[in-house]
Formats: sequence, structure tokens, C-alpha cells
Amino acid sequence: MSAQKTKPSGAVGALAGLAGLSLLAGVLVTALVTPAIAVTGMAAKSSIDIFNSLPDYLEIGKQSTKNVIYGLGGDGAPVPIAEIYDQNREEVNWDQVSQFVKDAVVAGEDRRFYEHGGVDVSSVVRAAVGNVAGGDIGSGASTLTMQLVKNIKVQDALTQPSETLIKAKYAEAVEQSIERKLQEMKLAIGLEKKYEKDDILLAYLNIAGFGGNTYGIQSASKQFFSVPASDVTLAQAASLIAIVQTPSKRSLNDPENFEDNKNRRNLILGNMLELGYIDQAQYDEAVATPVEVTYSTPRNGCFAATAAPFFCDYVTKLIPELEVLGASEEERLTNWKRGGYSVYTSIQLNQQENAQAIIQAQAPAEETRLELGAVASVVEPGTGRIRVMAQNKYFNNTLDGGGSAATAVNYNTDKPYGGSSGFQTGSTYKIFTLATWLKSGHGLNEVVNGSKRTFDQASFPDSCGGGFVGKWTPPNYGGSSGSSSTTVLQSTANSYNISYVAMAQKLDLCEIRNTAESMGSHRADGSELGFSPASILGTNEIAPLSMAAAIATIGANGLYCKPTAIDNIVDSEGNELGGQARECSQALTPEVSSAVAYALKRVLTAGSGTASNTRDGIQIAGKTGTTDGSKDTWMIGSTSTNALAIWVGNIVGNVNLNKLSLPGGNGANARHRIFQPVMKALNAQFGGAPYADPPSSLLAGQGAVVPNVVGQTQEQAKVLIESLGFVYAYGGEVDSKLSTGLVASMDPGAGNTVPKGSTVTVYSSNGRGVEMPDVTRKPGGGYYSFGEAKAALGFSGSVSEACSPLPPKGSPSEPDDPTAGKVIASNPAAGADLLPSTAVTLTVAKYNC
Repeated sequence: MSAQKTKPSGAVGALAGLAGLSLLAGVLVTALVTPAIAVTGMAAKSSIDIFNSLPDYLEIGKQSTKNVIYGLGGDGAPVPIAEIYDQNREEVNWDQVSQFVKDAVVAGEDRRFYEHGGVDVSSVVRAAVGNVAGGDIGSGASTLTMQLVKNIKVQDALTQPSETLIKAKYAEAVEQSIERKLQEMKLAIGLEKKYEKDDILLAYLNIAGFGGNTYGIQSASKQFFSVPASDVTLAQAASLIAIVQTPSKRSLNDPENFEDNKNRRNLILGNMLELGYIDQAQYDEAVATPVEVTYSTPRNGCFAATAAPFFCDYVTKLIPELEVLGASEEERLTNWKRGGYSVYTSIQLNQQENAQAIIQAQAPAEETRLELGAVASVVEPGTGRIRVMAQNKYFNNTLDGGGSAATAVNYNTDKPYGGSSGFQTGSTYKIFTLATWLKSGHGLNEVVNGSKRTFDQASFPDSCGGGFVGKWTPPNYGGSSGSSSTTVLQSTANSYNISYVAMAQKLDLCEIRNTAESMGSHRADGSELGFSPASILGTNEIAPLSMAAAIATIGANGLYCKPTAIDNIVDSEGNELGGQARECSQALTPEVSSAVAYALKRVLTAGSGTASNTRDGIQIAGKTGTTDGSKDTWMIGSTSTNALAIWVGNIVGNVNLNKLSLPGGNGANARHRIFQPVMKALNAQFGGAPYADPPSSLLAGQGAVVPNVVGQTQEQAKVLIESLGFVYAYGGEVDSKLSTGLVASMDPGAGNTVPKGSTVTVYSSNGRGVEMPDVTRKPGGGYYSFGEAKAALGFSGSVSEACSPLPPKGSPSEPDDPTAGKVIASNPAAGADLLPSTAVTLTVAKYNC
């Protein structure tokens, strides 16, 4: 057949085409229809052999249709938000198509459709004669069934996975050659044997192109006349069928085509009248009707989404990795391109719309003083389901870009999913150091040195071998008290930078990085997460969605779940394919997670995040974050039901938000003005359970027993106290009987177990004390009266008397108790320190007190 692929030229070629086409079609169609006939002649025999060698199997399959993406309404019911398709097509059933359309396509494209067996032999002969005059072959003579064959092959070409295959298959489908025409004939005959006429006609109406990206009678009816195919008028039906022969000249997309369309329409109407499909009155009315369209713009793609366009775009970026759509990326993309999927997502549309409105009010897209960005990402703790993905910019992925207020970049997510390269997280990154601190056995009440100072980077433990060297004086943002004794709990609430650097110096930088990764933190650009000493303060560039998932780990008692957007996919046959697989892992023990939450709750109740407190009774564990020069500002927080990450900052540039006024107030506080109402609305819908109390061991942490240094010199006390991990402090002199300069007392007292790093204050003796003598018995026997006892004390300080009642005597003659009127006790007791400041009380026994 290779010779037949070469197109002959001129009348000679056309005559050859006539001979070949007429002979093969006429004789061989007869042979297929009545195979028992005796065929004679070598030419006929040869033709039959060639014809029989062609394929004859073709299926009327599902055509490329729309994918529909759904979100969740406030009541939890699915709500369509976007249609995604390569071809604007809706397949319909027989009863969904007007009889006018069915009659018009037969009258206009194949008058003997219900009479032939797939190939109209007389038409083939007429076409061959026409080809002689035109110097061409293979054109004309196509029945509706043959046109269906061609369209099926074209559609197959358009769904190929690569441009190279698409071009090759398309060229093969439309090739003008005898072989291609014969293939159409044989495949058409095969279809006629396999399917009913009405099935073939319906398949043609569903597959036919109507200009541009519009395919199928239903989409064409809705697009051009804003009615379904069941409701078109006679004139509209004929006008639609007028398009299919030459869409480039007769499509109703362009008013310049209306006259050509009208002429072809009227010809079809004349055929319908001639065939008896309509009467004269109907014909006259339809012909007199001008070609008018009621255009409905197709809403294809996320740009036309009714809600959450950035989320919609994120969903489409997930297609290559959705295993439910195919075994390979190529197969998944091919299946998605073919369409017909209903994609049910986790986006909560009422919360999405609320967040979107709040963001746009607080961080307008039209801001011109800087490239201002703002996003809100919400995930469900314990599942990772994305509930909100809002952004202050308008979504626009067209070539013109939509101006400075619009973008196609989704600042919520990572670069491979349409996002940016991320943003520095500032102090929100401290949650990973805090979690590592607690995992290592330290406690929230341990004390660290929060005073500003210079660190040697080589002093930070680093099992990953980063080899960090040089001096580093970290910025002291967070307003550290400057004290050398600040608890981790206080440092977290107030976001003291230096305290956290000091904590990291006692940990392993690599382990902090590992904790961050276990909680889902990763760089948005795909590169390795940095773990230098500076990373503790949030220098890695991370997407807000990742930080929402990280803080959701705390809301889920230490369980990290990778964010997901797709709950379920249903194919065109109604089969449920499932959604994104849940990828969850226990990043932190519940005990450590509860201790992290314990500290992070303080951020919103008594720390740097109080402006984000919803004050609705729902507990929130959260953290603020601000980068150098307030370029990026963050607020992240989680309840047991929702984790929210807010970022407001510079998309590019370094404008200080703290020096900028936005519609709601100070620019650096816009994060709080967004977080608080967004989280409050989430709490109103989903509620939230309180966090569990952490174990006492994670409050005290790695404690030690305070040693007894009373009686030691200050130098001896300092060495012992610091050797046990405490901070030594001198509190001054106190009255004591000990020799001047020796430690007389300490706070906390000896024997107490307190967190390492706590301050132990010692007080030295001024030597002014004496030992309290025993004034309850005289050295030679007997008791002191109050006056004798006071004199025996030789004490110039305060001495007072107290009475202790004696039991009454049995008779007047009974002798007095020997202790009557005598001192029987003292406070302080004998042997205690008697200091100038001491108040002494002597107790006297009496019958009448």
C-alpha cells in the first residue's frame, strides 16, 4: 500500500484515484456485505485482498470531557468550583438531544444514513468523478459513520502523551490517501455491524468539533445559545450542524462567519424540508430567523474558578503524582487530559471565602508602596486535609498576567506546585528547637542565659559535620530581659532570641534540623534544609502550608500528616478511585507534644501573640515570627481541629512592615488582624478540645539537688554550685553567728531539686550573731524567772513573754508546781542563731494566764 500513500497529481492522478476508489469500494463493500458472492477477475480479487488486509475493529469509546473540581459547602455538601478540560465537551444521551438536531445532521451530512451499511457506494462514485475534475483523491463521499471513524482517530491522536506522538497520529488520521479512505470505509462498515444507527448518530454528535475548543452538541448548544441540546430551536439546530463541515468558516465564535453559517444553515433546512422532517411553515420561519447567538463563555481552568483559584491550581499540579489516575506519570496525565473525573477536595468554601475577604481587607492586592503578599493556610490536625488556601493577590495565569495586583504564583505552597521559593520564617522556627529541647529531656522551667552576647559558632554541637566557625552576635529581637536567668517557658512566650540560641548550644544542630523535617518543615525551593546556628532564628525559606502542617503536629498530639487536597476522585463511569493517600507519622511523643503546647499556649495568653488570641475558650498553641527588618511577619497556631499559618510580607524587596501603615493599622501587626478572625471563625464551626497537661518531668527537666554550702567560703560555694549546672549569685551579708564572710544561708535552700541553669543565691555572715543559750534550766538546777532568763540572755534585742497555763491545784494546801512562774521554753530554741534582728519569746508557766 505504500504506493497509495503518495498523492497523485493532476487529472491522471485523479483518474487513478477514481479507478482505485470506485473498484475497491464498490466490489469490496459488496464482498463484505455478502461474503458468499462469487467474485471473479484478478483485479477484483487483488482489491479484495488489499481491503481485507486493513483493520476493521474500532470502538465508540468515551470522548474527552470536562474534569470538575468540587469544594465543600458550609453544610459539607460538594460544590463545583472549577471545570478543567482540554476539550469543551459534555457527552449526552439520545433523549438529551433535540429531534431537530438529529434530523439536521442527517439532512446536512448524510441523507441516506439510515439506508447504507456505513459506506454509500453511489456517493463514492460521485466523489471520484468530482476528484477527476479537481485533480484530487480521497475527498468527499464520507458518510456520518466514516466521519465518526475519522473523528475517533483524530481524538485518539489528540490524547497522546507527547507533542511528537500527537502530530504523528493526527497526520495519519487526516492523511488524504486512498489507503486512509479505505481504512475509514472498512472501519465504518465494522461500526455499522457492531452498533445501532442511533448509537452511531449520537456518537457523532458527541464527538464533532464546533470550532475552537468546543466539541459535542451539548457544549456547542450551551456556548452559542445558552440552552442544552434538548432545547434548541429548528433554526439553532440547523445553524449548529452548519458548523461541523468547516468550523473555521462557519463557527459562531466569530460574527464574520454568520453569513456563511446562514447559507449552510438554509441549505440544511431545505434538505430537511425535502426529506419531510419539517413542513413548509417551519422551514419559512427558520429561514427568516437571523443568525443570533446568546453566548455563554466557557469557564475552563482555575482562572475561571468560582472560588479558591490558587487552591484549584494546586490541585491540578498534583495530577502527575496521583496514583489513582494511573501507574505512571504519563498515564495519569493522559487520563486527566481525556477527562470525565469528578475531583472532591477538602477546601472548606465558607472558611475560604471568609479568610479571603479578611486578607484582602488587611493586605490589599493593590498596594503600591511594596510588593505586599499575604496568605492563610489551614490544615486539619491528624489528617493534613487542606481547608483554606487564601491569598491577597488575584489569580491570573494568562499571558498578560493581570497586572501588579495579580499573579499565578501560589505563595502558600512549594515551587513544584506553583508556589514561590518560600519565605524566612523568623521565630516560628523556634518550635523545632523547643521540641528538640524537650525530646532531649530538658524542661520548660530550666533556666538559660538570655543576655545578649557573642557566640563562637564552633561551640554548637553538630553531628552532621557542618563545620560552622567564626563569631556570631545574634540579634536580640523579642526583647529579652537581658537577665542571665530566664526560663525556657518565659523565653518562648516572649520569643527571646538569645535564650533560644543558648538552648541550641546545649543541643545538636543536626537534631534540631531532623525534628523540623519530621514535623514536615522543608525548603520551598526543594533544596536541603539549612542547620547553621542562625537557622535557629528562622533563616530557612519555607512555604506557609508547610508551617501550617508543622504546627498541626502539635494540635494532633505529635502526629505529623502531610497536607492533602483531594479526598476522592470519581471517574466518568461512577467508580470511586479514592484520593491522596494519608502520609502520617509520629514526629513527637504525645508527652513532648503536650509540653510544646503548654509553652505555646502562653504565647497567645501572656506573650508576643496575645493580639491573635480568639478569647472564645478554645485553646490555641501558637508562635509569632518576624525576620530582620520586619520583612516577613508570621503567626502560626493550632487547635485540636485546625492549624493556621499566616504570612504577611514582601514578595520581593525589603520594606519594613513595622514602619508601614496598612488599612487596619501597623503593617507588622496585620498578621494578628488576619489570624484572630480567621481562627475564630474556624473555632465557631469546628470547636476544639483542650490540650493535655505535660508530665512534671518536662516542666522541671534535667534538675539537680541544691548542695549545702553553709559555712563554706564564697569561693568554695561558687565552684560547687557551678559544677552542678547552677548559676552562682551573691546576695550580700546577713546576720549570722558564723564567722564573717562565710556562707550563712542560700536560696533555694539545700536539698531542693531545681532545673539546671537555675540561679542559687548565697548570703555571707556578718559575724554579728551568737548562739541562743538555754534559759529553761539553771546550770545548778532549778528554773529561771522571766527577769532572770532575760538577764541571762544578755540580749539587747526584743524579748517578749508568753504564758503557758498550768492545770489547777486539787486543794489550797496542795504545793505549787515547781515550774509555776518560771520560763519553760524559748523561741528561738537553745543552740539556734541569736541575731540582732531576732525577736525572742520566753514562755512562762502560770496557773492563771
